[in-house]
Amino acid sequence: MLNLLMIGASGTISSAVLRQALAAGHQVTVLQRHPEAALAGLSCPVETLTADIRDEAEVRQLLQNRQFDAAVDFVVFNEKDASRDIRLLQHNCRQYVFISSASAYHKPVRRLPIDESVPLNNPYWAYSRAKQAAEACLLSAWQEQAFPVTIVRPSHTYGPRSMPMALHGANGSYQNLERMLQDQPVIVPGDGESLWTLTWADDFAVGLVGLLGQTAALGEAFHITSDEALTWNEIYAAIGRALGVKPKLVHVASDTLIRLRPELEGPLLGDKAVCAVFDNRKIRRFVPAFQPAVRFEQGAVRVWDWLSQHPEACKRDPEFDQWCDQVLQRLDRL
Repeated sequence: MLNLLMIGASGTISSAVLRQALAAGHQVTVLQRHPEAALAGLSCPVETLTADIRDEAEVRQLLQNRQFDAAVDFVVFNEKDASRDIRLLQHNCRQYVFISSASAYHKPVRRLPIDESVPLNNPYWAYSRAKQAAEACLLSAWQEQAFPVTIVRPSHTYGPRSMPMALHGANGSYQNLERMLQDQPVIVPGDGESLWTLTWADDFAVGLVGLLGQTAALGEAFHITSDEALTWNEIYAAIGRALGVKPKLVHVASDTLIRLRPELEGPLLGDKAVCAVFDNRKIRRFVPAFQPAVRFEQGAVRVWDWLSQHPEACKRDPEFDQWCDQVLQRLDRL
């Protein structure tokens, strides 16, 4: 049994990791501003510490004289956050896990499948560059101070609360589902034939929790993804089957979408518009139990079943809906 610290544990990835850690029999302490959010539906006891990780003085006091076998921080997004965690946890944990992003790999993609030897270089997305900078900071601390970092890179990991889509608005993907149900066209970037990898959060969690406590994983980076590669056209068709409809897909060039909405450059050219297929041999060497079991055809049904039972989570997005109609009207005029 390991004594674990999880910082921020109520998101899609983090909640799955928390459940997997408890199922594996580990002792878990959760630190976040509202720890009760992480405890919903849990049957095992979890210690909670209430604090904002950005309040360094308060967190240092809470962690004083405490030791953890591993600490996982799910809310580190840049070099500043990473530097803070090095200061806070240098003497408090035997392993520190940083949640990076597979979007940080070189864009455009030079070879497939992607393995961990591919350099990090994403000129299109500031989010990915910030994750890369955090990785560099932590690896420097590993080399110079023996800070015990392990880097994990997820790629489009989803759970029951949100349907993964290539394009959506500020309120998430639900508006696209509404459009499908109302027999309205849905925009797909490019020709929809680029290959994409979607990973069910509980499958991802098996890989991450399996790395905890492994001294051989210190100073190493791992991506943890499904082995299933689908085109976006196949993904949207599977979503339609889950909803019981045949979606009307309209393909729009990514460059066109970016001209109409410049903030899409990162999420598209830096991520979803290019092929993302991964070689998972490294994580399997370290965690043989990592065998992703949920194919997207199943995952889409699970998401729709959950959303159908939780109408409060179905967030409509009139602004995105109107924008889609405007894009489609411009295409019609052409």
